[in-house]
Amino acid sequence: MALAKDDIRNITGPQKAAILMLALSEEHAAALWQLLDDDEIKELSHTMATLGQIPSELTERLFVDFANRIAGAGSVVGSFESTERVLLKALPSDRVNQIMEEIRGPAGRTMWDKLGNVNDQVLASYLRNEYPQTVAVVMSKIKPEHAARVLAALPEEFAMEVMLRMLRMESVQKEVLDKVEQTLRVEFMSNLARTSRRDSHEMMAEIFNNFDRGTESRLLSALEERNRDAAERIKALMFTFEDLIKLDPSGVQTVLRTIEKDKLALALKGASDTVRDLFFSNMSERAGKILREEMQNMGPVRLRDVDEAQMKIVVTTKELAAKGEIVLIDKKNDDELVY
Repeated sequence: MALAKDDIRNITGPQKAAILMLALSEEHAAALWQLLDDDEIKELSHTMATLGQIPSELTERLFVDFANRIAGAGSVVGSFESTERVLLKALPSDRVNQIMEEIRGPAGRTMWDKLGNVNDQVLASYLRNEYPQTVAVVMSKIKPEHAARVLAALPEEFAMEVMLRMLRMESVQKEVLDKVEQTLRVEFMSNLARTSRRDSHEMMAEIFNNFDRGTESRLLSALEERNRDAAERIKALMFTFEDLIKLDPSGVQTVLRTIEKDKLALALKGASDTVRDLFFSNMSERAGKILREEMQNMGPVRLRDVDEAQMKIVVTTKELAAKGEIVLIDKKNDDELVY
């Protein structure tokens, strides 16, 4: 996040404090860190790490009393690295590592909350190298639906060993639980925070999903000429209006109850016969007749308006799938695709 030099009225208290800490020398800042409690350190650290570029003009306006010192330093940059360096001047390294893991890693108040936000394939890849008893403890602490996906991603024999130990498990001693939690924190979560990065093709697919039809086609064609493999991966990850055929009847009816009927009529004006039939077959005869009449009475419509209506329905569908209210089924291989 970059702050403009005229943003002074919109800067929050934590942002002002973060800019001050970054502008001060590390020795002076160290004395201030000692006066803060844990919650204040976490909030201030998170703000510092996400500030981005701070123009020197803004820094000077905020801290007139320190104008000479700050003007000499110029602009300051808030980043994870600069925040960690400043913290190390004032706090023990293990405490700094814990704080940085908190602001870098997956969201969650406790270690087990954080694990619940880790991709099941990533977690399974790590756990398959642990003892079955350790994995059993972890599986017993995370949510059942997440544990199910992780176990399914483990080798079958190993998963069976884990399940057998879970069945025999009684109450876990606090010392054992603390040791497992510490191991996860040091060996897994800290590394995950530094190395996890969203797949670039997935990110580009999301961007392409938000292009209008003409721009999508033009840029995909251009990308295919430069990098056909990348273009194919992006197309495979995209979810378009035509992909609604992956909905089962129950899912279609859920979508129908959620979306605005005028948006559906506009979206279907530019849809294929397959998608049209999908929706009409899941509506009553009377509702289908009303919708057809509405589409006919619209007359010619702009392609841009059709694209916007279709995108709104796609976004709604993906939100419903993310909440678990509908399931998207791949007709080719019967795998469930949840976005």
